[in-house]
Amino acid sequence: MTATDTGPEFRVPTVDLEPWWHGGPAERTSVAASLDEAATNVGFMQVRGHGITSEVIDAMRRSSDEFFALPLDRKLAARPEDLTVNRGYAASGTEALAYSIGDETPPDLFEAFNMGEDDVDCADPFYAAERHRMFAPNIWPTDVPGMRPALVAYFAEARRVALALTDVFATALGMPDGWFRPFVERSTTTLRTINYERRAAEPEPLPNQQGMGAHTDYGVVTVLWADDTPGLEILGAEGEWHGVVPEPGSLLVNLGDLTAEWTNDRWRSTLHRVTPSGGPGRRRSTAFFFDANWDAVIECIPTCTDAVHPPRYPSVVAGEHLMAKLMGPRTLRRSDAIDTAADRRGR
Repeated sequence: MTATDTGPEFRVPTVDLEPWWHGGPAERTSVAASLDEAATNVGFMQVRGHGITSEVIDAMRRSSDEFFALPLDRKLAARPEDLTVNRGYAASGTEALAYSIGDETPPDLFEAFNMGEDDVDCADPFYAAERHRMFAPNIWPTDVPGMRPALVAYFAEARRVALALTDVFATALGMPDGWFRPFVERSTTTLRTINYERRAAEPEPLPNQQGMGAHTDYGVVTVLWADDTPGLEILGAEGEWHGVVPEPGSLLVNLGDLTAEWTNDRWRSTLHRVTPSGGPGRRRSTAFFFDANWDAVIECIPTCTDAVHPPRYPSVVAGEHLMAKLMGPRTLRRSDAIDTAADRRGR
């Protein structure tokens, strides 16, 4: 199954960004309309024409593979000392993402490496105020010297795509050009490269244990590179899980909670998970999480509310929402952040 053909009644739409980069007003309007349809009906989309070269992607993938192949003790040397710092290595079994939506599950079967902005202006009070947490220094492994340049290069390209997508959002939602930029130009961005690997000697997963537990993403938009190994599933409107595998050269894009709140659920933050391997095997992905500025106040935008559709969510400070979501899975406690998927889970 591919991202655009996951069953007889379910399809993840494809959005081609090429006309947005190089077309005129009519072409841009067409791209925005395609994105609006995908965001309204599914919340996940496959994106081509993104402009990230295969060389940049391959370097990111190779360096990530090299890191995850290290012995565990050498990977653990890149752990953060503080759970609130979204940097460095996270070992398998140390998080359970379903806690972010209030569900208690066994720990997830993935390991990850996290990085954020690598060149932060510490003299700027905006960044200095969160240098201990949301803009903490990256923790680079000394064993893989090529990892830093490879991931920094990919990070920059993924950020370019994510920022452009927010411009498409503005057009699609009938807002002025660049309307989202003041909220996201100093975003608390995170790149998370993820390894799902079950080795021959490892035991069977526990009941209800996932590769990555069901969750919605927390921020504005996620740009995801994934290999062609099945495992990623998204929850359709009818309540069934559907497998998603991207076509070669394409990226997957999904919306986060803040966008659902901004759009009053006109666009949904889609529940998704990664199922565990049925036997020895490996799956890899790299997610770029584009959040809002940590001090941005998120509230329903004017084109998504009227007398018949009042705002469904209270205003929220983006950084507070992000930390509440992050800490639930890491402390194995139910998050008290807004759950935009509650109605789809009978909450």
